[in-house]
Parts: sequence; C-alpha cells; structure tokens
Amino acid sequence: MFVSNPKAGRQPYPQALQEVMSIAKAEESRQWLAGWARLNAGATPLYALSDLAAELGVAQVSVKDESVRSELGSFKALGAPIALVRLILRTFPAQQFDPRGLLDGQYADQLAHFTVVSATDGNHGKGLAAAAQSIGCRCVIVLHANVSIEREQAITTYGAKIVRIAGNYDASVEHAAELAACNGWAVVSDTSYEGYEVIPRDVMQGYGIIAAEIIEALAGQAPFTHVFLQGGVGGLAAGIVSYFWEHYGEQHPLFLMVEPEQADCLYQSALLGKPAKASGSVDSVMAGLACGETSPLAWRFLVPSVDCFMTITDDQAVAAMRRLALGSRRDIPLVAGESSVAGVAGLVHLVKEAGMAADLGLDEHARILFISTEGATAPGVYADLLGESAASVLARQQAWKCA
Repeated sequence: MFVSNPKAGRQPYPQALQEVMSIAKAEESRQWLAGWARLNAGATPLYALSDLAAELGVAQVSVKDESVRSELGSFKALGAPIALVRLILRTFPAQQFDPRGLLDGQYADQLAHFTVVSATDGNHGKGLAAAAQSIGCRCVIVLHANVSIEREQAITTYGAKIVRIAGNYDASVEHAAELAACNGWAVVSDTSYEGYEVIPRDVMQGYGIIAAEIIEALAGQAPFTHVFLQGGVGGLAAGIVSYFWEHYGEQHPLFLMVEPEQADCLYQSALLGKPAKASGSVDSVMAGLACGETSPLAWRFLVPSVDCFMTITDDQAVAAMRRLALGSRRDIPLVAGESSVAGVAGLVHLVKEAGMAADLGLDEHARILFISTEGATAPGVYADLLGESAASVLARQQAWKCA
C-alpha cells in the first residue's frame, strides 16, 4: 500500500517544532553520550552500495550502519540513555549532577532507590536497562507476549527486572504506566500519549545524532535526494526528519516512510490526517516496528514533512536482509536485522513500479539514504530467517574488507 501525504510541503523548519527538537539539543545530547563506555568511539559508518544502486537504476544508495553503534547492537543506544540522563537532571536539580558523570556511575549511591520502567519490543528496553545499570538506578521492563525469550535474556543481562504480560506492545505500554503510577516509578517510554511528551521528546532528540553524523560524512558531496525511514511509532523518523529539516530548510530531501503492512499505524495516520492505530494484527517479523499506535508527538513532526507512506510484507523484509547480507563485489556484506531493512525493501518495491518510481524521481539522478537500525539483536531469529548466522555474514564482511 502507498499513499502520498498532501500535508507535506517545503517550508523552513517551524519555530514551534524547533522549540521541541533542535540541532542544538541534539549536539548537547551527543556531547553527553560521547564518553559513555558502552558506545563505540566515533560515528557509525556510512557505506555506499554501488552495485545495489546500479541494479535499481539510481545514482547512489547509501546505508548508515547502526549495528556497530555499541555493544547493544542498535540505534536505541542513543535514545533511552539520553532520555534517562535528562530525566534524572530534571528530577534532582539540587544535586547538580554532571551528565557525563551520571553515565560513569559517579552518583550510583544517590540513585540506588530511583526506579524507571518501560515497555519494549526489545531494543529500547535493552538500551534503558544498560543505561540504568551504568548510572546505578533500578530498571523494570514490561514485555508483551510476542517478545522472544532471546530478547528478554538480552535485557536481563543488564540487570533489569522483567514483567511479562499478555497482549501486544500497546498493552505493555499501558501496563508500564500503571506500574509507575502504583509504585512511584518514572516511565521512560519512546512513545508519547496524552500528558506524556517530555521523555519521548528526549528519546527522539537522541536519534538526531545519527542525522548529524550523516551530514558530516557528506561534507563536500551532494546531499541525498531521498531518505527512506522505517516506521514503528514514528520516533526514529521524527528525530531524523527534524534534524534534516532544520539543516536543509526548504531544500530537505524527499522523506518516505515504510512499515509492516500489519503494523501500519503511520500509514493509517496519513490516510486520516491524525494519529491513528494500525489496521492489522500488528504481529510482524519486523518486531521493532510491530507497533499499533502512532506517537502523537512524533506525528507533529511527520505530518508536515514526510512525503509518502507505504507498507511492505514480511517476505520483502527478509529478502532485503538477505541482499544486504550477501553483499557483492562493490557492496559490503552487512548484518541488518529484521527491523532495520524496511527502507531498502520499500525502495526495491517502488523501483519495480515504473510509473511510481518516475513520479517520485527514483531515477538515474536519485541519491538515496536508508538507515540500518540494528544488527542481529536476536541472533537465533536472524539465523532462522536467513538460514545463515550473523557470524557467517561478519566473516564474509571481513573477507570483503581484506580483498
């Protein structure tokens, strides 16, 4: 399914949105996270996939590889940690905590009884648990029925207490809010709802770091013409779009949103012109995108900027995983998890529709970006889907680098 967004336009980044998320705040977040021991030093790589571009008949396809952002294996290492730091600074202003000192555990004794809680499909919870462990506070993670034991174990590695519920992701969000209200805990969620926007804003602001690195990597080169973004509740997309929009103004790239067909809350929001719920079962192999309801805060950034919304099938996602894993003579083999490949799957689908591709300018002049947001964060799931382990792909990647 595909729909153009009539509310998207080309105008300068609005002051009202800049007061919520800005390049300045993203840079502050970047400085605070720079010394965190669980993040790898420097920017994540931006790879050119020249053979894929030739196959698709476009000028350039580039991928930002977030699988190597940290030991956590995904972009969520930027969102939850910075949101937790900002929450603690607001909660304990008199303590005058140093932000970088928080992540170094310098105030663990003072924060030992402070508890945070969140719902997750996996990566956000792992990022929050890791940050809480580094800081020295307590963390409770609510998991819904479809989160794998493998993902649960990855979260408990960082000391979080797990609460399991029946139902889907949206039910786990509600349960986390109830636990917080009953116990005096603080919710650190990556989705907003009525009366709850400050922390999701901080999470999204952390994702602006990815956009900052992309723009720096392009120094002296032509900017991208198209940016494919994966869905979920819309937080990652809002963080990227807001930064690009402020930086490029009216000349920002064409933004295209891609999500699972059974978890199409953003697509439905585009149809209705307001935050909406998914029309399908929500269950998808793309677990990180299996979200049933759009974040209202994220939607404020997406509705005036994202040009097109589309959905893909699970089979298309797995095919994209396989293409990136195989690599080619000029394309580095990549470990891209099931939730990371929506953008490339959407691009491949659109190029096959000749008329649609022409309307969108997906031609020999197009310079396309997508973000591979995670690696094999559930190695067993990854191997089952591809029939090959992540370790095997990484060995092929190493051989490619040495060739």
